[in-house]
Amino acid sequence: METGFLQINGIEALPQFITSLAIGLLIGLERERNPSARAGLRTFALVAVFGTLSALLSTKLNSPWLLIAGLLAVAAMIVASYINSHDDDPGTTTVIALLLCYGLGAMIWYDMTKLAVMLAIGITALLYFKPELRGFSQKLTRRDLVAVLQFSVLTFIVLPILPNQDYGPYHAINPHQAWLMVVLISGISLAGYTALQVVGTRYGAPLLGFFGGMVSSTATTLIYAKHGKLNPAMSYLAASVIVIASLVVILRLMVVSAVVAYGTIPKLMPVLAVGLLFGLIVALYNWRKMDKATELYLPETTNPAELHSALGFGLLYVAVLLGTAGMKDIAGSHGLYVVALISGLTDVDAITLSSLRLFNLGQLNEHQTVTAIAIAYLSNLTFKFGLVFFLGGKSLAKHVSVGFTAIACGMLIGLFAL
Repeated sequence: METGFLQINGIEALPQFITSLAIGLLIGLERERNPSARAGLRTFALVAVFGTLSALLSTKLNSPWLLIAGLLAVAAMIVASYINSHDDDPGTTTVIALLLCYGLGAMIWYDMTKLAVMLAIGITALLYFKPELRGFSQKLTRRDLVAVLQFSVLTFIVLPILPNQDYGPYHAINPHQAWLMVVLISGISLAGYTALQVVGTRYGAPLLGFFGGMVSSTATTLIYAKHGKLNPAMSYLAASVIVIASLVVILRLMVVSAVVAYGTIPKLMPVLAVGLLFGLIVALYNWRKMDKATELYLPETTNPAELHSALGFGLLYVAVLLGTAGMKDIAGSHGLYVVALISGLTDVDAITLSSLRLFNLGQLNEHQTVTAIAIAYLSNLTFKFGLVFFLGGKSLAKHVSVGFTAIACGMLIGLFAL
């Protein structure tokens, strides 16, 4: 806030104090429900208002020490309260929440209201979902934790120091950009993997297919094709999960394209959206037909943040990128489409990111980029249908074929309409 706020006098400061009061009540409401918390609605509300008051006085008197003194006073109050309570539980979560509440109150006065409100909502959610967070942490294996640490190191330490410069044939290889693509895909997959472990099989096929598709639609297809053959009664359920997982790949392509090359969205979005719509109709039909009591199975996926998975995708991305640029130079758009057809069989992300990268470099136009991505997706869809047919049998393949055909027809309609 500019120095003009020094002229605020009396009632004009009321909105800031009302906002602080609301933030304190929001956080205090959650703490009030917790029997072990020694501070509730009134305490949190008063601490937030005290934070705003301390910031006001600090500004008026041009003395930042008043704001610090207010923080120390809150801390001393907390210490005194716990000394006199004779309780073995230190209640550190409530202590930190009170100190944060004071800081949020101060932020309100310094014209950071939106950020303060967002943080207050986030803090309240973090406090409220304690059982879920504890259950999630207990589900994580040592291998998962090591993988997440590896991902964090490679994202926040290695990525910033990689050279952001073009190398190699066609100037297509940029170490920083290449690893940024690895981080993007691994991050999306990691989010799906995490959600899959938390959700488990409790919330039915739609969510299982959604999160399974975020991690790996191929792995999800593989596991449900096997179980669909072993148990014919779950044929509709397996088909529903498989189709939904493949639809999530379309959503991933939308997100990745918007982040990496937003200029492709006007032509790419209709192609993907029509395929998504047609597929959703069939997935909804399969879900309504399936037996709700049928047992669900969790897809057997590995943590996508593991080092070997990330490095493997990085190498695949670079190889596809060079192959795409080379074939485009040698054989024109037909060579590009051949690479898309072959690489898309097992991995859509690599050819998608490669095409988007070449689009940004001006080596592919919008139509070529959209066509290459569509061919790669349809190629991947064909590969997964082959898995279903050979592993799941004709009955399951029949159910899945309706969904896959609807998706393919939708995409082809959108593609030829360009």
